Amino acid sequence: MKICGIELKGSEALLAVASLDGGQPLHQPTTIKKIALDDDEDATQVKAFAACVQAFMSEHGITHVAIKKRGKKGDFAGGPVTFKMEGLLQLLDGCEVHLVSPQTITAQGKKHDLPPPAALNKYQHEAWKSAGALMFGRR
Repeated sequence: MKICGIELKGSEALLAVASLDGGQPLHQPTTIKKIALDDDEDATQVKAFAACVQAFMSEHGITHVAIKKRGKKGDFAGGPVTFKMEGLLQLLDGCEVHLVSPQTITAQGKKHDLPPPAALNKYQHEAWKSAGALMFGRR
């Protein structure tokens, strides 16, 4: 099982790929670390974002996607573009897509000690934790 953890922030999908090795998540380095949706009102760019994400998943053999949930209202609500991106991600072919709550991510992180690998950029840490939470939550 290869999982791509995703955190949606602004107009970007921040990515981290993990697989299970000896009971522990193993970071799978990729050259692409984030995919942006530049103009969510331009249908051509929305389609290009969807195609780019689909190509990334296919190229890296991703079987599962873990998207960190965002609030729908309140202080920590996600922006409208992130919900559009989430909808596009849920339509991916060849992958199971799961929304993972921040509470689940925190609980799984405490239970299984999921420190981000040194090779990840700081902005990828939440995506990594999302992948780990789904990996251990599916056992």
